[in-house]
Amino acid sequence: MKQLSAKKWFLKCILIITALLSATAVIMIITDPYFHYHKPLPFLSYRLYEERYINDGISRHFEFDALITGTSMAQNFKPSQMDTLFGTHSVKETFSGAGYQEIAENLTRTLQRNENLHTVLLALDSNGLLRDHDWQQYGDYPVYLYDENPLNDVSYLFNKSILYHGVLPCLALSVSGSPGTTMDEYSSWQRETGLDVILTSYDRDNVPKDESREFGEKERSMVIKTITVNLLNIVNKHPDVTFYIFYPPYSICHWDASHIKGTINKEFDAIKTATELLLECPNVKLYNFFDQYDIICSPDNYSDIGHYSSEVNSLILQWIYEGTGLVTKENYADKLSQEQAFYLNYDYEAIYADTIIK
Repeated sequence: MKQLSAKKWFLKCILIITALLSATAVIMIITDPYFHYHKPLPFLSYRLYEERYINDGISRHFEFDALITGTSMAQNFKPSQMDTLFGTHSVKETFSGAGYQEIAENLTRTLQRNENLHTVLLALDSNGLLRDHDWQQYGDYPVYLYDENPLNDVSYLFNKSILYHGVLPCLALSVSGSPGTTMDEYSSWQRETGLDVILTSYDRDNVPKDESREFGEKERSMVIKTITVNLLNIVNKHPDVTFYIFYPPYSICHWDASHIKGTINKEFDAIKTATELLLECPNVKLYNFFDQYDIICSPDNYSDIGHYSSEVNSLILQWIYEGTGLVTKENYADKLSQEQAFYLNYDYEAIYADTIIK
């Protein structure tokens, strides 16, 4: 009798556990906060904030014909502005702190899944040209969201963190009638700007000197491989897609650091090598904004030595639309040479003349 009761108790436990797991899976599939299974449902409000969890779902299930991508230098772009200027229907898939490989892998998946994608806006961080082609800052990726293997979806369906940070906020927003995150708001940020802010993270008195200041064959080969593997292979495979690629305009403090390290010439040699490779692609429109000196030389536009405000993102879109900064085979050498001379001869001490650096 006791053995029979024990069996019944065990079966009840199994049934309860199965029912709870099934209910959790159903809720996760219906809510689907990272769009792994379906596009956004009209009766749900979604909180978009985890780029490395959400971007692949956007590629899978959103309807769009244009893509904004890149590092944090592209996070403050507004797809609505791009759509107004270019007549597109765009989405944003950025990756803060990403290396070229991560962006390239996402771009490859997106192009494979969306045959309507015909326009890509890509921020090409020039400070990443002299890294290994497969350099990455983050090693823990939710690969179960990226692949086509349904078996490892258990990591998504029964993930406590996703339940707490994805499903519950989505349900809370929906029940309260609050709107979800717009694509303009997704990944965007607002920070204080100005020289005082920049100097909280930039100590020019302790910028390390670069022992390898020359741009030799090793560095050239590194740039060629980085650009070829992560860009040219994709661009040439999709000749019907127009790639608007631009070098982000870092602040004058970035160039100050490069001047102290002695790497300005090295950086421009890397940029020149990458530029020559990209200009061989007829479906690439390449832009260089290093000569936007009014913007670059005003610390009020920056929150650190690299990151500019959302107003600059808006200007960049406008410049690209107008053709400002467009690089061609005819003008790239002179343009880079003039910019290089400007930053080599700039009076960097004048930036800090009225500032007491502690």
